[in-house]
Amino acid sequence: MPFKLLIIGSGSAVPTLQRAVTSQYLNFNERRILIDCGEGTQLQLRKYKVRFQRLQYIFISHLHGDHFLGIFGLLASMSLLGRTQKLIIFCPDGLEKMIKMQFEISKVYLDFELEFVTVCTKTKVKIFEDRILEVFAFPVKHRIECYGFLFREKPKELNIDKDQIEKYGISRAEIWAIKNGADLERNGKIILNKNLTLSAPHLFQYAFCTDTKYDEKIAGYVKGADLLYHEATFTEKQSDRAKATFHSTALQAAKIAEKAEVKQLLLGHFSARFGATTELETEAKLVFKNSICVKDGDEFNF
Repeated sequence: MPFKLLIIGSGSAVPTLQRAVTSQYLNFNERRILIDCGEGTQLQLRKYKVRFQRLQYIFISHLHGDHFLGIFGLLASMSLLGRTQKLIIFCPDGLEKMIKMQFEISKVYLDFELEFVTVCTKTKVKIFEDRILEVFAFPVKHRIECYGFLFREKPKELNIDKDQIEKYGISRAEIWAIKNGADLERNGKIILNKNLTLSAPHLFQYAFCTDTKYDEKIAGYVKGADLLYHEATFTEKQSDRAKATFHSTALQAAKIAEKAEVKQLLLGHFSARFGATTELETEAKLVFKNSICVKDGDEFNF
């Protein structure tokens, strides 16, 4: 299954010449997804050669400007460039009203359909699924309503052991049932499904978690993810500032990664006070070795 994550913007609040504000492009087995859309996102998409006309879904975590202000220009450009394909936006309540008001005032008329799915939950909940992908939203602790997202590959049919087909003379109908988890009955005896099938393939999971103070509930929401992106706006030296602004330190992000038993931690959403991110990464690695500070343009392929 092809998986590509591209960091479009890795900064927080105020864009700099080195870092744009939050946005990510995710290709999850040809499901083309934009996660957050801060100021200047469409320019960053061009810079990193992402064909934004092919985007199918946009997920917005919350309604602070550095996470959604780029969406107005992006949508307008899509229409000017001839887009006709429907676009689905998952977002907290309020964004649909703002977009429609902005375009009404400026007399912008899109030539494609927008579908809005309002996210509102106090626990982890599935908000999208198709044949291959399912997406969950979960609440995080920020100054306003804010959500993280978990993108997970859906379970596949089990692969049956060909030797078992011959051994038990398994019919086509029985093969279908076994692939979907059924046991097999022969001469009054039950042959367990696990003895008829090969090991289930690994199901890939990517978790996106930004703009939150330290909250151990998050570890439960993203348990076992292959890849976790967690905000690390500050270091422990600024822990009071992190607490006051409902943000996390790099060390706190690493604690979540450790508790969640994820495979790799990506740190981002850095305060503009940081030029280099060495201090942040060093701090995180004290708790979780497989931690990386991302930068704009970083690409992860699996």
